Amino acid sequence: MKAGTDSTGFRHGWRSWIEGQDFTGDSGYDAPMRFTLLLVSAGLLAQNAPHIRDWKPDASETTLQAKTPCAALHGLTGYDLSVMTAEATSGAVGAPEFCRVLIQVQPEIRIEVSLPQVWNRRLYMFGNGGYAGESLEAPNRVAHRNAALRLGFAVAQTNTGHDAVTEPLGTFTVHPQKLLDYAFRSLHVTAETAKRAAEAHYGMRPARSYYNGCSTGGRQGLILAQRYPEDFDGIIVGAPALNNVMGRLRSIATYQALTKAPIPAAKLKLVADRVYARCDDKDGLKDGLIGDPRRCDFQAARDLPQCQAGDGPDCFTAGQLKALEVIYSDVVLNGKRVAPGFPVGGEIAGPNGRSGWDGWIVRDGQLSQSAQYAESALRYMVFPKPDPTYELTRFNLEKEAHLFDWIGKLMNATDPDLSRFRARGGKILMYFGWADPALNPLMGIAYYEEVVSRMGASTRDFFRLYMLPGVFHCSGGVGPACFDPLEKMIPWVEQSKAPEAITASQLEGGKVLRTRPLCPYPQVAKYQGQGSINDAANFQCADR
Repeated sequence: MKAGTDSTGFRHGWRSWIEGQDFTGDSGYDAPMRFTLLLVSAGLLAQNAPHIRDWKPDASETTLQAKTPCAALHGLTGYDLSVMTAEATSGAVGAPEFCRVLIQVQPEIRIEVSLPQVWNRRLYMFGNGGYAGESLEAPNRVAHRNAALRLGFAVAQTNTGHDAVTEPLGTFTVHPQKLLDYAFRSLHVTAETAKRAAEAHYGMRPARSYYNGCSTGGRQGLILAQRYPEDFDGIIVGAPALNNVMGRLRSIATYQALTKAPIPAAKLKLVADRVYARCDDKDGLKDGLIGDPRRCDFQAARDLPQCQAGDGPDCFTAGQLKALEVIYSDVVLNGKRVAPGFPVGGEIAGPNGRSGWDGWIVRDGQLSQSAQYAESALRYMVFPKPDPTYELTRFNLEKEAHLFDWIGKLMNATDPDLSRFRARGGKILMYFGWADPALNPLMGIAYYEEVVSRMGASTRDFFRLYMLPGVFHCSGGVGPACFDPLEKMIPWVEQSKAPEAITASQLEGGKVLRTRPLCPYPQVAKYQGQGSINDAANFQCADR
Protein backbone atom coordinates (compact mmCIF):
# COMPACT_ATOMS: atom_id res chain seq x y z
CA MET A 1 0.00 0.00 0.00
CA LYS A 2 1.27 3.50 -0.81
CA ALA A 3 2.55 5.39 2.21
CA GLY A 4 0.20 7.98 3.61
CA THR A 5 -2.96 6.88 1.79
CA ASP A 6 -4.99 6.20 4.96
CA SER A 7 -4.45 5.41 8.60
CA THR A 8 -3.59 1.77 7.96
CA GLY A 9 -1.34 2.62 5.04
CA PHE A 10 0.34 5.21 7.21
CA ARG A 11 1.12 2.69 9.90
CA HIS A 12 2.79 0.35 7.39
CA GLY A 13 4.23 2.26 4.43
CA TRP A 14 4.81 5.61 6.08
CA ARG A 15 6.33 4.12 9.21
CA SER A 16 8.65 1.96 7.12
CA TRP A 17 9.83 5.05 5.27
CA ILE A 18 10.43 6.94 8.54
CA GLU A 19 12.37 4.03 10.02
CA GLY A 20 14.75 4.18 7.08
CA GLN A 21 15.58 7.87 7.46
CA ASP A 22 18.21 9.70 9.47
CA PHE A 23 16.57 12.45 11.48
CA THR A 24 19.37 13.01 13.95
CA GLY A 25 20.99 15.98 12.28
CA ASP A 26 21.05 17.98 9.06
CA SER A 27 19.81 15.21 6.79
CA GLY A 28 20.03 17.19 3.61
CA TYR A 29 16.30 17.75 3.22
CA ASP A 30 14.95 21.24 2.79
CA ALA A 31 13.72 22.72 6.07
CA PRO A 32 10.04 21.78 5.59
CA MET A 33 11.11 18.15 5.21
CA ARG A 34 13.13 17.83 8.41
CA PHE A 35 10.91 15.70 10.56
CA THR A 36 10.57 15.86 14.30
CA LEU A 37 7.48 15.69 16.44
CA LEU A 38 6.55 17.56 19.53
CA LEU A 39 6.02 15.32 22.51
CA VAL A 40 2.60 14.52 23.82
CA SER A 41 2.76 16.01 27.30
CA ALA A 42 0.09 16.69 29.85
CA GLY A 43 -2.25 19.52 30.72
CA LEU A 44 -3.70 21.85 28.08
CA LEU A 45 -4.52 24.85 30.22
CA ALA A 46 -2.08 25.33 33.06
CA GLN A 47 1.14 24.83 31.15
CA ASN A 48 1.47 28.07 29.27
CA ALA A 49 1.01 30.79 31.86
CA PRO A 50 1.91 34.10 30.24
CA HIS A 51 5.11 34.72 32.25
CA ILE A 52 4.94 38.30 30.97
CA ARG A 53 5.22 40.40 34.10
CA ASP A 54 8.08 42.80 34.30
CA TRP A 55 9.52 43.63 30.87
CA LYS A 56 8.51 46.99 29.46
CA PRO A 57 9.60 48.55 26.16
CA ASP A 58 11.91 51.51 26.45
CA ALA A 59 10.15 54.82 25.90
CA SER A 60 12.78 55.78 23.32
CA GLU A 61 12.10 52.77 21.10
CA THR A 62 10.91 53.35 17.56
CA THR A 63 7.39 52.07 16.96
CA LEU A 64 5.43 51.63 13.76
CA GLN A 65 1.84 52.36 12.85
CA ALA A 66 -0.12 50.17 10.47
CA LYS A 67 0.30 51.22 6.83
CA THR A 68 -2.23 48.87 5.25
CA PRO A 69 -5.86 48.54 6.40
CA CYS A 70 -6.61 45.39 8.34
CA ALA A 71 -9.20 44.19 5.81
CA ALA A 72 -6.55 44.36 3.05
CA LEU A 73 -4.81 41.38 4.66
CA HIS A 74 -7.40 39.15 2.99
CA GLY A 75 -5.08 39.54 0.02
CA LEU A 76 -2.56 37.20 1.64
CA THR A 77 -4.79 34.31 0.60
CA GLY A 78 -3.09 32.09 -1.92
CA TYR A 79 -2.37 28.48 -2.77
CA ASP A 80 -0.70 27.89 0.58
CA LEU A 81 -3.11 29.60 2.99
CA SER A 82 -6.56 31.13 3.34
CA VAL A 83 -7.27 34.28 5.32
CA MET A 84 -10.67 33.57 6.82
CA THR A 85 -11.15 36.91 8.57
CA ALA A 86 -9.13 40.08 9.04
CA GLU A 87 -10.93 42.39 11.44
CA ALA A 88 -9.86 45.56 13.20
CA THR A 89 -10.83 45.71 16.86
CA SER A 90 -11.55 48.88 18.77
CA GLY A 91 -9.71 47.44 21.74
CA ALA A 92 -10.84 44.26 23.46
CA VAL A 93 -11.02 43.98 27.21
CA GLY A 94 -7.44 44.00 28.37
CA ALA A 95 -5.98 44.71 24.94
CA PRO A 96 -5.23 47.78 22.79
CA GLU A 97 -6.61 48.32 19.31
CA PHE A 98 -5.37 45.58 17.00
CA CYS A 99 -5.98 43.74 13.75
CA ARG A 100 -7.01 40.11 14.31
CA VAL A 101 -6.25 37.82 11.37
CA LEU A 102 -7.53 34.24 11.34
CA ILE A 103 -5.84 31.96 8.84
CA GLN A 104 -6.13 28.34 7.80
CA VAL A 105 -3.32 26.36 6.22
CA GLN A 106 -4.36 23.05 4.70
CA PRO A 107 -5.54 20.72 5.93
CA GLU A 108 -6.55 22.16 9.32
CA ILE A 109 -3.82 24.35 10.78
CA ARG A 110 -5.56 27.32 12.37
CA ILE A 111 -3.41 30.39 13.00
CA GLU A 112 -4.20 33.66 14.71
CA VAL A 113 -1.98 36.68 14.06
CA SER A 114 -2.79 39.75 16.16
CA LEU A 115 -1.25 43.02 14.99
CA PRO A 116 -1.41 46.04 17.34
CA GLN A 117 -2.05 49.49 15.93
CA VAL A 118 1.20 50.65 17.55
CA TRP A 119 3.88 47.99 16.99
CA ASN A 120 7.19 47.55 18.81
CA ARG A 121 8.62 45.80 15.72
CA ARG A 122 8.84 42.44 17.48
CA LEU A 123 7.00 39.14 16.97
CA TYR A 124 5.93 37.06 19.96
CA MET A 125 4.65 33.50 19.51
CA PHE A 126 3.50 31.23 22.32
CA GLY A 127 3.12 27.48 22.43
CA ASN A 128 0.67 24.71 23.22
CA GLY A 129 0.04 22.06 25.87
CA GLY A 130 -0.54 18.32 25.79
CA TYR A 131 -1.74 17.06 22.44
CA ALA A 132 -2.53 20.70 21.50
CA GLY A 133 -5.64 21.36 19.40
CA GLU A 134 -6.75 24.14 21.77
CA SER A 135 -9.28 26.74 20.73
CA LEU A 136 -7.53 29.97 19.82
CA GLU A 137 -10.21 31.69 21.90
CA ALA A 138 -9.63 29.69 25.09
CA PRO A 139 -9.56 32.18 28.00
CA ASN A 140 -5.98 31.42 28.99
CA ARG A 141 -4.78 31.86 25.42
CA VAL A 142 -6.67 35.12 25.00
CA ALA A 143 -5.14 36.40 28.24
CA HIS A 144 -1.66 35.43 27.04
CA ARG A 145 -2.21 37.14 23.69
CA ASN A 146 -3.54 40.31 25.31
CA ALA A 147 -0.62 40.53 27.73
CA ALA A 148 1.76 40.56 24.75
CA LEU A 149 -0.38 42.99 22.75
CA ARG A 150 -0.31 45.48 25.61
CA LEU A 151 3.48 45.55 25.27
CA GLY A 152 3.26 46.23 21.53
CA PHE A 153 4.14 42.80 20.18
CA ALA A 154 2.63 41.28 17.06
CA VAL A 155 1.37 37.97 18.46
CA ALA A 156 1.02 34.54 16.84
CA GLN A 157 -0.51 31.28 17.98
CA THR A 158 -1.74 28.04 16.38
CA ASN A 159 -3.84 24.97 17.20
CA THR A 160 -1.11 22.88 15.43
CA GLY A 161 -3.55 21.39 12.92
CA HIS A 162 -6.52 19.78 14.66
CA ASP A 163 -9.40 20.46 17.04
CA ALA A 164 -9.09 18.76 20.43
CA VAL A 165 -12.87 18.82 20.89
CA THR A 166 -13.62 16.69 17.83
CA GLU A 167 -10.31 14.78 17.91
CA PRO A 168 -9.33 14.47 21.58
CA LEU A 169 -5.97 13.29 22.86
CA GLY A 170 -4.04 11.39 20.15
CA THR A 171 -6.98 10.39 17.95
CA PHE A 172 -5.96 12.86 15.23
CA THR A 173 -2.59 11.14 14.72
CA VAL A 174 -4.15 8.46 12.51
CA HIS A 175 -4.13 11.18 9.80
CA PRO A 176 -0.55 11.43 8.49
CA GLN A 177 -0.60 15.13 7.66
CA LYS A 178 -2.19 16.11 10.96
CA LEU A 179 0.47 14.15 12.78
CA LEU A 180 3.22 15.96 10.90
CA ASP A 181 1.54 19.32 11.37
CA TYR A 182 1.40 18.71 15.11
CA ALA A 183 4.98 17.51 14.93
CA PHE A 184 6.71 20.48 13.41
CA ARG A 185 5.11 21.96 10.31
CA SER A 186 2.56 24.12 12.12
CA LEU A 187 5.32 25.81 14.13
CA HIS A 188 7.40 26.87 11.16
CA VAL A 189 4.34 27.75 9.09
CA THR A 190 2.90 29.89 11.89
CA ALA A 191 6.15 31.79 12.34
CA GLU A 192 6.49 32.45 8.61
CA THR A 193 2.82 33.37 8.19
CA ALA A 194 2.97 35.83 11.09
CA LYS A 195 6.02 37.52 9.59
CA ARG A 196 4.28 37.81 6.22
CA ALA A 197 1.21 39.32 7.86
CA ALA A 198 3.34 41.84 9.76
CA GLU A 199 5.14 42.84 6.59
CA ALA A 200 1.85 43.31 4.75
CA HIS A 201 0.36 45.40 7.58
CA TYR A 202 3.34 47.51 8.65
CA GLY A 203 5.58 47.46 5.60
CA MET A 204 8.41 45.52 7.27
CA ARG A 205 9.09 42.12 8.79
CA PRO A 206 9.78 41.91 12.53
CA ALA A 207 13.16 43.20 13.62
CA ARG A 208 13.27 40.50 16.33
CA SER A 209 11.20 37.39 16.99
CA TYR A 210 10.60 35.64 20.32
CA TYR A 211 9.00 32.34 21.27
CA ASN A 212 7.71 31.25 24.71
CA GLY A 213 6.21 27.91 25.74
CA CYS A 214 6.17 25.28 28.46
CA SER A 215 5.74 21.49 28.42
CA THR A 216 4.64 20.66 24.87
CA GLY A 217 5.24 24.36 24.29
CA GLY A 218 8.75 23.98 25.67
CA ARG A 219 9.40 21.13 23.35
CA GLN A 220 8.10 23.22 20.47
CA GLY A 221 10.77 25.76 21.36
CA LEU A 222 13.50 23.13 21.08
CA ILE A 223 12.03 21.96 17.77
CA LEU A 224 12.35 25.50 16.47
CA ALA A 225 15.94 25.86 17.67
CA GLN A 226 17.01 22.48 16.32
CA ARG A 227 15.15 22.41 13.02
CA TYR A 228 14.26 26.00 12.15
CA PRO A 229 17.06 28.09 13.62
CA GLU A 230 16.22 31.14 11.50
CA ASP A 231 12.66 31.50 12.83
CA PHE A 232 13.36 33.04 16.26
CA ASP A 233 16.05 35.14 17.90
CA GLY A 234 15.10 34.23 21.46
CA ILE A 235 13.42 31.02 22.64
CA ILE A 236 12.06 30.49 26.15
CA VAL A 237 11.79 26.77 26.91
CA GLY A 238 9.83 25.72 30.00
CA ALA A 239 9.81 22.11 31.27
CA PRO A 240 10.20 20.71 27.75
CA ALA A 241 8.61 17.37 26.87
CA LEU A 242 11.64 16.64 24.74
CA ASN A 243 11.89 12.85 24.73
CA ASN A 244 8.65 11.17 23.72
CA VAL A 245 9.86 7.61 24.02
CA MET A 246 11.39 8.14 27.45
CA GLY A 247 8.25 9.84 28.73
CA ARG A 248 5.88 7.18 27.46
CA LEU A 249 7.91 4.23 28.77
CA ARG A 250 8.22 5.98 32.13
CA SER A 251 4.44 6.49 32.30
CA ILE A 252 3.69 2.90 31.34
CA ALA A 253 6.09 1.47 33.93
CA THR A 254 4.58 3.72 36.63
CA TYR A 255 1.00 2.88 35.72
CA GLN A 256 1.57 -0.86 35.62
CA ALA A 257 3.26 -0.78 39.04
CA LEU A 258 0.40 1.23 40.55
CA THR A 259 -2.17 -1.07 38.97
CA LYS A 260 -0.75 -3.93 41.02
CA ALA A 261 -0.72 -1.86 44.22
CA PRO A 262 -2.68 1.40 44.03
CA ILE A 263 -1.58 4.21 46.32
CA PRO A 264 -4.45 6.45 47.48
CA ALA A 265 -3.89 10.19 47.10
CA ALA A 266 -4.56 10.52 50.82
CA LYS A 267 -1.30 8.69 51.59
CA LEU A 268 0.87 11.11 49.62
CA LYS A 269 1.13 13.49 52.56
CA LEU A 270 2.81 10.75 54.57
CA VAL A 271 5.29 10.21 51.74
CA ALA A 272 5.93 13.95 51.45
CA ASP A 273 6.46 14.37 55.19
CA ARG A 274 9.08 11.61 55.26
CA VAL A 275 10.77 12.86 52.07
CA TYR A 276 11.10 16.44 53.31
CA ALA A 277 12.18 15.36 56.79
CA ARG A 278 15.07 13.47 55.21
CA CYS A 279 15.91 15.78 52.30
CA ASP A 280 15.03 19.39 53.14
CA ASP A 281 18.34 20.30 54.78
CA LYS A 282 20.60 18.52 52.27
CA ASP A 283 21.22 21.86 50.55
CA GLY A 284 22.42 23.39 53.82
CA LEU A 285 19.17 25.14 54.72
CA LYS A 286 15.95 23.82 56.21
CA ASP A 287 13.43 26.00 54.43
CA GLY A 288 10.72 23.70 53.02
CA LEU A 289 12.54 23.41 49.68
CA ILE A 290 14.71 20.62 48.30
CA GLY A 291 17.46 22.45 46.44
CA ASP A 292 18.72 19.42 44.51
CA PRO A 293 16.88 16.11 44.97
CA ARG A 294 19.88 14.21 43.63
CA ARG A 295 21.61 14.83 46.95
CA CYS A 296 18.93 12.95 48.89
CA ASP A 297 19.08 9.17 49.42
CA PHE A 298 15.41 8.64 50.28
CA GLN A 299 14.34 4.99 49.96
CA ALA A 300 10.67 4.15 50.28
CA ALA A 301 11.20 0.63 51.63
CA ARG A 302 13.54 1.93 54.33
CA ASP A 303 12.04 5.30 55.21
CA LEU A 304 8.28 4.69 55.12
CA PRO A 305 6.27 2.68 57.68
CA GLN A 306 5.24 -0.74 56.42
CA CYS A 307 1.86 -2.20 57.32
CA GLN A 308 2.20 -5.31 59.44
CA ALA A 309 -1.18 -6.72 58.47
CA GLY A 310 -3.46 -5.64 55.63
CA ASP A 311 -3.56 -1.99 54.60
CA GLY A 312 -4.01 1.19 56.62
CA PRO A 313 -4.01 4.99 56.30
CA ASP A 314 -0.70 5.44 58.15
CA CYS A 315 1.39 2.72 56.56
CA PHE A 316 2.21 1.14 53.21
CA THR A 317 1.83 -2.43 52.09
CA ALA A 318 4.78 -4.29 50.63
CA GLY A 319 3.18 -3.89 47.19
CA GLN A 320 2.77 -0.13 47.62
CA LEU A 321 6.38 0.26 48.71
CA LYS A 322 7.45 -1.68 45.64
CA ALA A 323 5.33 0.59 43.43
CA LEU A 324 6.99 3.65 44.96
CA GLU A 325 10.40 2.16 44.32
CA VAL A 326 9.43 1.71 40.66
CA ILE A 327 8.49 5.39 40.45
CA TYR A 328 11.76 6.53 42.03
CA SER A 329 13.93 4.06 40.11
CA ASP A 330 15.20 4.07 36.54
CA VAL A 331 13.28 2.09 33.95
CA VAL A 332 15.72 -0.59 32.82
CA LEU A 333 14.74 -2.87 29.92
CA ASN A 334 16.91 -5.72 28.73
CA GLY A 335 19.81 -4.32 30.72
CA LYS A 336 19.50 -0.81 29.25
CA ARG A 337 18.40 2.32 31.13
CA VAL A 338 15.62 3.87 29.07
CA ALA A 339 14.18 6.43 31.52
CA PRO A 340 15.32 7.96 34.81
CA GLY A 341 13.45 7.57 38.06
CA PHE A 342 11.53 10.56 39.38
CA PRO A 343 13.42 12.77 41.84
CA VAL A 344 11.78 13.28 45.22
CA GLY A 345 9.94 16.52 45.99
CA GLY A 346 6.74 16.50 43.98
CA GLU A 347 4.85 14.48 46.60
CA ILE A 348 4.19 17.59 48.70
CA ALA A 349 0.87 19.48 48.63
CA GLY A 350 0.78 22.63 46.53
CA PRO A 351 -1.25 25.81 47.03
CA ASN A 352 -4.51 23.97 46.26
CA GLY A 353 -3.89 21.51 49.10
CA ARG A 354 -3.30 18.59 46.73
CA SER A 355 -0.08 16.71 46.24
CA GLY A 356 1.81 17.48 43.06
CA TRP A 357 1.54 13.77 42.26
CA ASP A 358 -2.25 13.80 42.62
CA GLY A 359 -3.59 13.75 39.08
CA TRP A 360 -0.30 13.35 37.24
CA ILE A 361 1.07 10.14 38.80
CA VAL A 362 -1.73 8.80 41.01
CA ARG A 363 -5.44 9.36 40.58
CA ASP A 364 -7.95 7.54 42.73
CA GLY A 365 -10.14 5.26 40.61
CA GLN A 366 -9.05 6.77 37.29
CA LEU A 367 -6.16 6.90 34.88
CA SER A 368 -3.64 9.57 35.81
CA GLN A 369 -3.01 12.28 33.24
CA SER A 370 0.36 10.78 32.32
CA ALA A 371 -1.26 7.38 31.86
CA GLN A 372 -4.03 8.86 29.69
CA TYR A 373 -1.48 10.35 27.31
CA ALA A 374 0.53 7.13 27.18
CA GLU A 375 -2.59 5.05 26.55
CA SER A 376 -3.68 7.34 23.73
CA ALA A 377 -0.26 7.00 22.13
CA LEU A 378 -0.56 3.22 22.26
CA ARG A 379 -4.06 3.28 20.83
CA TYR A 380 -3.38 5.55 17.87
CA MET A 381 0.36 5.87 17.23
CA VAL A 382 2.43 2.85 18.23
CA PHE A 383 0.81 -0.13 16.56
CA PRO A 384 0.26 -0.62 12.81
CA LYS A 385 -3.51 -0.52 13.27
CA PRO A 386 -5.28 1.87 15.67
CA ASP A 387 -7.10 0.18 18.55
CA PRO A 388 -9.39 2.52 20.55
CA THR A 389 -9.92 -0.16 23.21
CA TYR A 390 -6.26 -0.87 23.96
CA GLU A 391 -5.36 -0.70 27.66
CA LEU A 392 -1.98 0.00 29.23
CA THR A 393 -1.95 -3.23 31.18
CA ARG A 394 -1.63 -5.17 27.91
CA PHE A 395 1.69 -3.59 26.93
CA ASN A 396 4.77 -5.75 27.51
CA LEU A 397 7.59 -3.35 28.31
CA GLU A 398 10.39 -5.86 27.88
CA LYS A 399 9.18 -7.24 24.56
CA GLU A 400 7.36 -4.31 22.96
CA ALA A 401 9.28 -1.17 23.94
CA HIS A 402 11.03 -1.26 20.56
CA LEU A 403 7.69 -0.40 18.91
CA PHE A 404 8.28 3.18 20.06
CA ASP A 405 11.53 3.43 18.11
CA TRP A 406 10.01 4.90 14.97
CA ILE A 407 8.13 7.47 17.05
CA GLY A 408 11.39 8.46 18.67
CA LYS A 409 12.95 9.13 15.28
CA LEU A 410 10.04 11.34 14.39
CA MET A 411 9.33 13.02 17.72
CA ASN A 412 12.28 13.30 20.08
CA ALA A 413 13.71 16.83 20.28
CA THR A 414 17.04 15.67 21.65
CA ASP A 415 19.54 16.78 19.00
CA PRO A 416 22.37 18.50 20.93
CA ASP A 417 23.84 20.12 17.83
CA LEU A 418 22.60 23.71 18.04
CA SER A 419 25.43 25.11 15.94
CA ARG A 420 23.16 26.69 13.33
CA PHE A 421 21.06 28.40 16.00
CA ARG A 422 24.17 29.66 17.79
CA ALA A 423 25.76 30.85 14.54
CA ARG A 424 22.82 33.11 13.74
CA GLY A 425 22.95 34.65 17.23
CA GLY A 426 19.98 32.81 18.76
CA LYS A 427 19.50 32.52 22.52
CA ILE A 428 17.72 29.85 24.64
CA LEU A 429 16.57 30.26 28.22
CA MET A 430 15.31 26.94 29.62
CA TYR A 431 13.78 26.29 33.03
CA PHE A 432 12.51 23.18 34.81
CA GLY A 433 10.80 22.68 38.17
CA TRP A 434 12.71 20.29 40.43
CA ALA A 435 9.36 18.99 41.76
CA ASP A 436 7.75 18.54 38.35
CA PRO A 437 5.43 15.48 38.59
CA ALA A 438 4.58 15.41 34.87
CA LEU A 439 7.93 15.55 33.10
CA ASN A 440 11.11 14.35 34.73
CA PRO A 441 13.45 17.31 35.37
CA LEU A 442 16.45 15.02 34.97
CA MET A 443 15.50 14.83 31.31
CA GLY A 444 16.08 18.57 30.95
CA ILE A 445 19.42 18.47 32.76
CA ALA A 446 20.58 15.53 30.64
CA TYR A 447 19.79 17.42 27.43
CA TYR A 448 21.54 20.58 28.59
CA GLU A 449 24.64 18.61 29.56
CA GLU A 450 24.61 16.87 26.18
CA VAL A 451 24.56 20.26 24.48
CA VAL A 452 27.49 21.42 26.62
CA SER A 453 29.38 18.25 25.72
CA ARG A 454 28.70 18.83 22.04
CA MET A 455 29.01 22.63 21.87
CA GLY A 456 31.69 23.21 24.52
CA ALA A 457 32.07 25.54 27.48
CA SER A 458 30.82 28.49 25.42
CA THR A 459 27.33 26.93 25.47
CA ARG A 460 26.32 29.29 28.27
CA ASP A 461 26.92 32.20 25.88
CA PHE A 462 23.70 31.27 24.06
CA PHE A 463 21.93 28.62 26.18
CA ARG A 464 21.22 28.73 29.92
CA LEU A 465 19.24 26.39 32.14
CA TYR A 466 17.52 27.36 35.39
CA MET A 467 16.33 24.74 37.87
CA LEU A 468 13.44 25.78 40.16
CA PRO A 469 13.38 24.15 43.63
CA GLY A 470 9.92 23.10 44.81
CA VAL A 471 8.18 24.07 41.56
CA PHE A 472 5.68 21.73 39.90
CA HIS A 473 4.93 21.43 36.18
CA CYS A 474 5.63 24.83 34.59
CA SER A 475 4.34 26.67 37.67
CA GLY A 476 2.85 26.16 41.12
CA GLY A 477 4.23 24.04 43.92
CA VAL A 478 5.96 25.17 47.10
CA GLY A 479 8.82 27.12 45.52
CA PRO A 480 9.22 30.50 43.84
CA ALA A 481 7.66 29.97 40.41
CA CYS A 482 6.66 33.49 39.43
CA PHE A 483 9.18 35.30 37.22
CA ASP A 484 9.47 36.89 33.80
CA PRO A 485 11.98 35.15 31.50
CA LEU A 486 11.11 37.62 28.75
CA GLU A 487 12.62 40.40 30.88
CA LYS A 488 15.96 38.57 30.69
CA MET A 489 15.64 37.27 27.14
CA ILE A 490 15.15 40.56 25.31
CA PRO A 491 18.25 42.31 26.74
CA TRP A 492 20.24 39.13 26.08
CA VAL A 493 19.26 39.12 22.41
CA GLU A 494 19.24 42.84 21.75
CA GLN A 495 21.96 44.18 24.06
CA SER A 496 24.13 41.09 24.66
CA LYS A 497 23.33 41.27 28.39
CA ALA A 498 23.47 37.60 29.40
CA PRO A 499 21.19 36.65 32.28
CA GLU A 500 22.68 35.67 35.62
CA ALA A 501 20.41 35.26 38.63
CA ILE A 502 16.68 35.65 38.03
CA THR A 503 14.62 36.73 41.02
CA ALA A 504 11.48 34.60 41.37
CA SER A 505 8.59 34.99 43.80
CA GLN A 506 6.32 32.55 45.56
CA LEU A 507 2.83 34.01 45.69
CA GLU A 508 -0.29 33.05 47.59
CA GLY A 509 -3.48 35.03 47.10
CA GLY A 510 -1.45 37.78 45.44
CA LYS A 511 0.85 38.08 48.47
CA VAL A 512 4.58 37.44 48.17
CA LEU A 513 5.58 34.67 50.60
CA ARG A 514 9.23 34.64 49.63
CA THR A 515 11.68 35.49 46.89
CA ARG A 516 14.69 33.49 45.81
CA PRO A 517 17.30 33.83 43.05
CA LEU A 518 17.16 31.25 40.27
CA CYS A 519 20.70 30.45 39.22
CA PRO A 520 22.12 29.37 35.86
CA TYR A 521 22.84 25.65 36.09
CA PRO A 522 24.97 24.16 37.57
CA GLN A 523 25.07 27.01 40.10
CA VAL A 524 22.68 27.01 43.05
CA ALA A 525 21.34 29.69 45.41
CA LYS A 526 23.25 29.65 48.70
CA TYR A 527 22.15 31.43 51.87
CA GLN A 528 24.73 33.93 53.10
CA GLY A 529 24.02 33.29 56.76
CA GLN A 530 22.26 36.52 57.69
CA GLY A 531 18.79 37.97 57.17
CA SER A 532 15.48 36.39 56.24
CA ILE A 533 15.61 33.12 54.36
CA ASN A 534 12.55 34.38 52.45
CA ASP A 535 14.44 37.29 50.88
CA ALA A 536 16.41 36.75 47.68
CA ALA A 537 18.84 39.49 48.72
CA ASN A 538 20.29 37.13 51.32
CA PHE A 539 21.25 34.48 48.77
CA GLN A 540 24.00 34.31 46.20
CA CYS A 541 24.49 32.06 43.18
CA ALA A 542 27.49 29.83 43.71
CA ASP A 543 28.96 26.53 42.62
CA ARG A 544 27.66 23.49 44.48
